[in-house]
Amino acid sequence: MIVALESASSDPSLALAELDGSAIAVDGWTGEGRQSSELLPHLLVLLARSGRELREATAVAVGIGPGSFTGLRVSMSLAKGISLAFGVPLVGIPSLEAWLAAEPAAVAAVARAGAQESYLLQRDEQEPRVVSGAELPQMLGGSTVVVASELALAFGLARARSPERAAAAIASMAAARLAEAPDGDDLERLEPHYIRAPRGIGTASEVGQAPNEVRGWP
Repeated sequence: MIVALESASSDPSLALAELDGSAIAVDGWTGEGRQSSELLPHLLVLLARSGRELREATAVAVGIGPGSFTGLRVSMSLAKGISLAFGVPLVGIPSLEAWLAAEPAAVAAVARAGAQESYLLQRDEQEPRVVSGAELPQMLGGSTVVVASELALAFGLARARSPERAAAAIASMAAARLAEAPDGDDLERLEPHYIRAPRGIGTASEVGQAPNEVRGWP
């Protein structure tokens, strides 16, 4: 069983999947700033509701962002904890790619990058970029986008779909990765992908340290 976690936004999601990536159960909700404390309780409820136990996990998949600094750190820590406790591989999946995979009708995925900025990944692009939230309505031209509820309201995105099924896409994408590389990612080096370091946090190149030694990073 693959356990998948996604909390790059205030609309987090969880999924349990078979080894081929097919969904067993999915849970998504609007956290309204509480997603960090709600992630583990929701996972335990999802397992119980599905008649499964955490010890049945054979792999863990986690969204690596970009997005919420705290949300990503919490889901990454939980995913690494499960991986270490049960000795199972961990796979990191770019969050916005998973959002788009979960919502085929969306032309772009949008996550918060700050009070007035956002991370934008359009379907025909390889990497997300940082753009002003005020520019989004004109840039997207009223197209369907996948974006957290609170951000859709803040930036005036009328045709918005929540990433509430993103964890299911993460599980499916992880299954494909594991079929080619059964060991998954390097547990020590896997970190959230912020594109740019959050305010007050240095980068490895700036301080001349390995990524897991940078101030403020566990």
